[in-house]
Amino acid sequence: MEDVLAGSESVWGFESDALRIRPGPKASKLLAELGERVVPHSAIAGVSLAHGRRGTVVLRVTPRRGADPVISAAAGQLAEVLDPYRLVLPADKETLADYYADELRSAITSREPAERFLVAAPPVPRGFKAWDGAATFDGEHVTFTWFWSGASTAKYSAGDQRFRVADLEGVEWHAPVRASGSLRLKVRDRVAPSDPNDDPASLVFGLGWGVTHKSLPFAAAILAAIPAGGPKPLAPRHTAAEITELIAKLGELRDAGLLSPEEFQAKKAELLSRM
Repeated sequence: MEDVLAGSESVWGFESDALRIRPGPKASKLLAELGERVVPHSAIAGVSLAHGRRGTVVLRVTPRRGADPVISAAAGQLAEVLDPYRLVLPADKETLADYYADELRSAITSREPAERFLVAAPPVPRGFKAWDGAATFDGEHVTFTWFWSGASTAKYSAGDQRFRVADLEGVEWHAPVRASGSLRLKVRDRVAPSDPNDDPASLVFGLGWGVTHKSLPFAAAILAAIPAGGPKPLAPRHTAAEITELIAKLGELRDAGLLSPEEFQAKKAELLSRM
């Protein structure tokens, strides 16, 4: 049985070779969206324990650069309260937290950048709505469908876009702050317009569209799937329960109008073939 430290926002389970992070009862929307995550000790570069506000202590893990696609996609833009590697505990748990901090430090194997992703990416299919369009990702293709009310003339004239992951070399996510932000696909051998409003490979955020807990996991899932130009994801493992859950998410995307019935059926058949 794993040892556990429970905070209001997250619950950490300490296993022999990994740290298991689960959303707590008052988890942020980002933590809730990411769900349970397993962080191998090999993905950890540092551990700290410090006093927080209002009689709390904060236990924090720093992943190795390139070990977690979510942190890689965020590129240092996450506010402290959204850090998925932050556990806030009552001050009376400081001694226990210090013990587990030492245990994690002793398990660190390397602080060098990771050659591949060691933490699993957010699962697909995924989708979200930005200010100027809707995005879906099925693991192989990224599709942008423009909104006539928000898309620029350049984007609307270019038409809806569909990109193969094999043709991408990166993803740029800019946090939605003060009614701005964007997600840009870096397409290989393509010169992109400087303004994301005019780039058919970009979505623009604003006024509650493209919120972090939806757009960042989306960006991380794409980043982890790109076969070149960055760390490679771990090979996915799919149980029957996971396949059922993924098909249910596909159904939600179809019902929301982000996938056509034909796309839903094709992806459903592909998922069933993996069982």
